[in-house]
Amino acid sequence: MSTIIVAFPKIDEAKAIRNLLVRKGYDVAPPCVTGNQVINLADTLSDGIIICGYKLSDNMVYTELNEYKPKSFEMLLVASSNLWSDCQDNDIVCVAMPIKVNDLISTLEMMLEAQIRRRRKLRSAPRKRSPEELKIIDEAKHVLMERNNMSEPEAFRYIQKCSMDSGNTMVESAQMVMGIYVN
Repeated sequence: MSTIIVAFPKIDEAKAIRNLLVRKGYDVAPPCVTGNQVINLADTLSDGIIICGYKLSDNMVYTELNEYKPKSFEMLLVASSNLWSDCQDNDIVCVAMPIKVNDLISTLEMMLEAQIRRRRKLRSAPRKRSPEELKIIDEAKHVLMERNNMSEPEAFRYIQKCSMDSGNTMVESAQMVMGIYVN
């Protein structure tokens, strides 16, 4: 699950929002008051959402924080709407001040759902094989084509089926085929 980092220039504001989110069941990191704290904390986490004010106590503005944060983190700016000028160009989501709890929670839910969808999409994308791995699979296909009079699609399907049946990768199955037929 994504971690939420709350950062505001006053520690009391950051703690209040953090406590609200914790009560709602979210995984929230310790509150931050400086941009450096946020960046250091985000670097130790895999992904998440940074909820922050316009300017933090070290004078770091949200646009700078957005530039330095890890790419796996999204930003939710809590500020008055007249300060939202750079948000759309930088993919920063905004919530108006004064904060309405329902607006904050629904916006946060929307962002978390989008992150989950992106993670699923990345996981379902086929992994790219290296040139060496492709070469091993090709060699095994050629051996099967020569020795068993298979077509290329049949040889590929055979390696693929062996891979699925044994729980090995295609490369491991191709190496097994090479080990059986070449040795």
